[in-house]
Amino acid sequence: MIKKALGVICAGLLTASMASAVVINGAGATFPYPLYLKLNTEYQKATGKQINYQGIGSGGGIRQFTAGTTDFGGTDAAMTEKEIADAGGDVLHIPTVMGAVAVSYNLPGVKDIKLDAGVLADIFLGKIKNWDHSAIAALNPGVSFPNKPILVAHRSDGSGTTDIFTNYLARVSTSWAAKVGAGKAVKWPVGVGGKGNAGVAGVIKVNEGAIGYVELSYAMENGLSVALLKNRAGKFIRPTLDSTSAAAAGALEAEKTRKMVNSGDFRISLCNAPGKDSYPIVGLTWLIVHKNQKNAEKGKILKDYLRWVVTTGQKYAPELLYAPLPETVKNKVVSAIDGIKI
Repeated sequence: MIKKALGVICAGLLTASMASAVVINGAGATFPYPLYLKLNTEYQKATGKQINYQGIGSGGGIRQFTAGTTDFGGTDAAMTEKEIADAGGDVLHIPTVMGAVAVSYNLPGVKDIKLDAGVLADIFLGKIKNWDHSAIAALNPGVSFPNKPILVAHRSDGSGTTDIFTNYLARVSTSWAAKVGAGKAVKWPVGVGGKGNAGVAGVIKVNEGAIGYVELSYAMENGLSVALLKNRAGKFIRPTLDSTSAAAAGALEAEKTRKMVNSGDFRISLCNAPGKDSYPIVGLTWLIVHKNQKNAEKGKILKDYLRWVVTTGQKYAPELLYAPLPETVKNKVVSAIDGIKI
C-alpha cells in the first residue's frame, strides 16, 4: 500500500514537473538553421531549458512572429518599417552570426568557376543560357565548358537568403534592378524553385548543369562546387569564413553602418562590401523579438538565451561555416539584449 502511494506521489510530481516546463518556440530562416539546431542542443545541455526552432523561411518566420504564434522569429531579411508596425512596433533585431551565400553549380569536371557581377546577373536573367557562352569562357581562360543548358535554381518560398542574393544583384546590375529588383520573394525570369536552402541545394545536386544560391554550409554539406565571385576590388574570392569576416570588416568601415550599430539598429547590410579579401554576397541573420515581453517567465528565458547565443554560443559558429559577430558589434548587441523589458 505504501509503495503504491509513493508511486502515485512520484507520478504526480513528474507530471507536475513536465507541465511546468517552459518551452520557447521560434521559426524562420533556413540560412542559420544548422547552427540553431546546434546552439539549442548545447543551450539545453547547459541550462536545462528547451528552445525549439523550425526552419520555414524568413517570410514564414516574420508572419508567425507577427501573429504571435512563436516567441521569436528568425530572418535573414531585416523587417521593413511596415512589418515592424504590423508586429506591434517594439521589434528588436538581434544579429547572431554572418554567413556567405554561395553560388553553387553542378558541372562535373569543372572546378573553381569564376564569375563577375554582370555574368551572374545575366545567368539569372536568362540572357546567358548555355555553359559554353563566350562571357563565361572569357572569365575562365583555359577551361573547357560543355555545350550544356544552364538550369537556374532559386527559392520558391519567402526567403532571407533570396533577399541577400537579390539585393546584391540589384546593387551591381542595373538590368537586374530594373527588371527584377530585390526582396524576400521576386518574380524570377527563369529557373525552377526549391523550398528552403535545402531544397535549392537538392535541385542543384540532382541536375547536371544547374546553378543556384545557397548558404555556404548547405553547399559544403551537399558536396556542391562553389563559384569564385569578383568583388569590388576586382579579385575573385571564394566564400569562406575569412572572406565573410573580411566583408563584415569592410562594411563596418562605412560611417552610416557605424552610426546604425552605435544607435542599436542592427539592420545593416554586408553585401558588396569594400576590401580586397571581401566575398561580395554576405549577410547577417537575425533573431527578432519583442522589446517588451508580455510573459515574464518566457521573457526571462528568452533574454538569457539571446545573451548566451551572442556570447558563449559564438564558439560553435565556425565549425558550421558561419562567421562570429565582430567584437564591436557583439558588445552593442549584448547591451540591446539587456534592455529587453520583462
